[in-house]
Amino acid sequence: MGLLDELKQAEGSYLTRRHFLKNGSLGLGLAALSGFSGCQSAANSFMTGESGDFSKVAPKAKRVIFLHMAGAPSQLELFDYKPLLQTLDNKPCPDSLLEGKRFAFIRGVPNMLGPQFAFNQYGESGTWVSDLLPHFQSAVDDVLMMKAVHTEEFNHAPAQLFMHTGSPRLGKPSFGSWVTYGLGSENENLPGFVVLVSGNSAPSGGKSLWGSGFLPSSYQGVEFRSKGEPVLYMSNPDGVSRDIRKDAIHAINQINEQAYQEVGDPEILSRMAQYEMAFKMQMTVPEATDVTEEPDYIHQMYGTKPNEVSFANNCLLARRLAERGVRFIQLYHRGWDSHGSNNFENLHGGFVERCQEIDRPMTALIQDLKMRGMLEETLVVWGGEFGRTPMQENREGITNPFKGRDHHGDAFTMWMTGGGVKRGMSYGETDEIGYGGIKDKIHIHDLQATILHQLGIDHEKLTYRFQGRDFRLTDVHGEVIHDILV
Repeated sequence: MGLLDELKQAEGSYLTRRHFLKNGSLGLGLAALSGFSGCQSAANSFMTGESGDFSKVAPKAKRVIFLHMAGAPSQLELFDYKPLLQTLDNKPCPDSLLEGKRFAFIRGVPNMLGPQFAFNQYGESGTWVSDLLPHFQSAVDDVLMMKAVHTEEFNHAPAQLFMHTGSPRLGKPSFGSWVTYGLGSENENLPGFVVLVSGNSAPSGGKSLWGSGFLPSSYQGVEFRSKGEPVLYMSNPDGVSRDIRKDAIHAINQINEQAYQEVGDPEILSRMAQYEMAFKMQMTVPEATDVTEEPDYIHQMYGTKPNEVSFANNCLLARRLAERGVRFIQLYHRGWDSHGSNNFENLHGGFVERCQEIDRPMTALIQDLKMRGMLEETLVVWGGEFGRTPMQENREGITNPFKGRDHHGDAFTMWMTGGGVKRGMSYGETDEIGYGGIKDKIHIHDLQATILHQLGIDHEKLTYRFQGRDFRLTDVHGEVIHDILV
């Protein structure tokens, strides 16, 4: 009888995973660390009781860098050029666009709002890009535009949760948690899932966007900072040497091991792994996050200024972490909610500033990865949680003096590059005013399934049993979009 069969048939509260891990010669400490760093994906399945058979194809990407523009940028001012909308500017919205629709803030009959900035075609692909992104115009032949992405959610927190956990409600594991649960990290001394945040505040979905949900807590994202101490509370207190800290962790984990042998709670394994990882990170994180090591031309390329909280610094940090084998790197840049209710949310105010903040660094990230030969194995994803309406927002029936658009989930633009996706093309099409998708629509679950596919994961097989049923990132939905893959 095999050890797994023995475990399944065993009775009694003391014959738990501890029995398997100890007698299976893996060793508790090795299994715990493997579960955190992901160096041996088999340990993941042993610790959870899963088969671990989620592989479908050879991976085209080793890692993901996800650039999320929290607040939802207007696709109609950036990528989805609609000249007809200009002719409709300031005219009353047709009833056909309002009947049966729910909006976050629009009330009554709003006016249509034409594109607020000029567009031109760039590159051999002839991709339409607005004048707000002059640096990105040079990179269009390296990216895949997805013009008809759609979601059912039209408020920020639920839509962000849906994008990153597959559910609009709290409690589900995040995208990066699923990926590191399945694949782990290539670096034993850094977390497999790192989060970088910039902008005027935290994303609306909060830290649940990178939480591990019901997966072991060792798979949650670890937030790094681009200013000050890279990770909060990582340094030793005054008077505590590294040797003292090492002895303390060893003593604590001996107690934890005894506790696990007593009660069999798998979270104790996660706690042990986190202590060990935190100890290793004290040595590796300062070096990994020290952007002052970069040459001047790199800082000029990204527009970085060391010791600032900025999207530019985070893009450069993302490249450094990718070089060091971090599996999933999530960037959030806040401030894209362009309702037009004040100048910060004005398409001619705060929106322009956000574009200036991201244009140079996101273009530099593509160019830098390509220059280093890393783009082929790194999947870069860009987008918000939904799009914006072709109508001017008229909150409570009153049109604001600033220009802005309401939330809209029926059609918005995202782009990807690297990691085995086609480049220099647009996939999907919206109607003549950008209100809804009419061709090659991509649902959020389809996007999630496709990203997992490029990592070599079958989204239907990467599951975790919780409360009596198998869960997965894409729930019971999602199809891989093979037309956009090389």
